[in-house]
Amino acid sequence: MSLRHALLGLLADGPASGYDLLGTFRTSLENVWPATQSQIYTDLTKLDAAGLIRIAAEGPRGRKTYEITDEGRAELRHWLLETAPEGYRRNDILLRVFLLGAVEPEEARGFLRTRAHSATTRLAALRSFDESMDWGGDPLSVYGRLTLEWGKRFMAMQAEWAEWAEKEVAALEATR
Repeated sequence: MSLRHALLGLLADGPASGYDLLGTFRTSLENVWPATQSQIYTDLTKLDAAGLIRIAAEGPRGRKTYEITDEGRAELRHWLLETAPEGYRRNDILLRVFLLGAVEPEEARGFLRTRAHSATTRLAALRSFDESMDWGGDPLSVYGRLTLEWGKRFMAMQAEWAEWAEKEVAALEATR
């Protein structure tokens, strides 16, 4: 995924300033696609130059409100429906797991325990975030909730898998 498509998707919901978009990232998208202020403003400038968004209004202190153009909607639609997702082609955690044979078994188990703890901690944070939200029936709420639920289930799976994997490493060590 690219930041540009995230920005186009947010602007498809309605005009927003860079500050507004940053706020949306911090309260929702940060869980799946974090972005910094400088990244957002840089991409807004590029999207504007490419004709995918335009400045809808300028306010005090140079505050710009952007809106998506027809070309931007077409690009977003193309990316959403016609471009195959990359999926999980690269995963640095799994690469590390694959190479854990290069360290002592106790270190490998420690790595896996850390992964289980990290996933459990992240799951608790996502659950807390979910409970703090006043989900509405608007599209951003519905699709945001769907995304959050995926994150919760993914973290639960990661924790369960890491605990299982630690036992597998312990069993391997016992046979040596």
